[in-house]
Amino acid sequence: MSKGRKVWFLSILSIFFGALLLVSGNTEVKASGINDYIISNKIQPAKIQYREGTFSEWFGYENGVGKPEGVVVHETATPGVNAEQFVTSFNNNWKTQQTYVHAFTDDKETINIHSADYGVWGAGPAANYRYIQIELCRVNGYDAFAHSIANDAFYVASKLIQYNLPDIPGQTVLSHHQISLKYHETTHVDPDTYFAAQGYSMDEMNSMISYYYNNLKNYGNVYAEGGNTNAGSNNNGSTPSANVLRVNNSNGNYVPIMALKNDGTFARVTNRALMNNTDWQTDKTKESNGVTYRRVATNEWVDTTYVI
Repeated sequence: MSKGRKVWFLSILSIFFGALLLVSGNTEVKASGINDYIISNKIQPAKIQYREGTFSEWFGYENGVGKPEGVVVHETATPGVNAEQFVTSFNNNWKTQQTYVHAFTDDKETINIHSADYGVWGAGPAANYRYIQIELCRVNGYDAFAHSIANDAFYVASKLIQYNLPDIPGQTVLSHHQISLKYHETTHVDPDTYFAAQGYSMDEMNSMISYYYNNLKNYGNVYAEGGNTNAGSNNNGSTPSANVLRVNNSNGNYVPIMALKNDGTFARVTNRALMNNTDWQTDKTKESNGVTYRRVATNEWVDTTYVI
């Protein structure tokens, strides 16, 4: 969870539970009781809220801006603190704590506070320059845990789709524990201990992510049939796969980014830009002075004349 070491250390517990095979349309998932509960009740993931946080270290990934290699799943290790409270704490204290992540989720909401086009400080230098990172908050109760898992899995699946990444457990989807073993820059084992205490595991989380990923890719919804299938999609009710823009500047080497100001006008962002012929997920449209802009990150907009 931090750039350096956490102040607490977690021990590894291993609890194995029987699994049953669920089939929805052409999508299969190996599910424990939690996954079964999520799917059979068609729990709708929370919409991802995009806010601009205070993290001012804008650095691209190893392969470039907008080119993460996957997503790291963390958990906060702090009971009784929700996503909103963690967002406030991180925005106020990241400079002294030397830690920041892209998003927090609990059983009620998912809040993205830094553009996933850029790295953060969450799992050591090697991982920070490769992966999107989300923290899962600890909640109380079976139903609350199931909702938080649905939110977490949806966020991961959505980001894999947004950045045209395959769903490969251990490669494009990793726990912080797996990151520790891979790069040896941290000693964290989350979310293993928290999951085990809930009768859950990272393998089962991978199954839930795959279920959402495949359904979003194949059907445009988190569930193949029935239910309010757009509840977990973007704010305008469209699915992530239907809201991807390809941008290109035929007169330059990159596409300029604009920031929305308080007065409703736009100003050029001077310290970053979008690469030509890259895809970006969008969730909002805004018009100003006769120009239409599409939002591609927290407060990053692109003039639609660059959309191809």
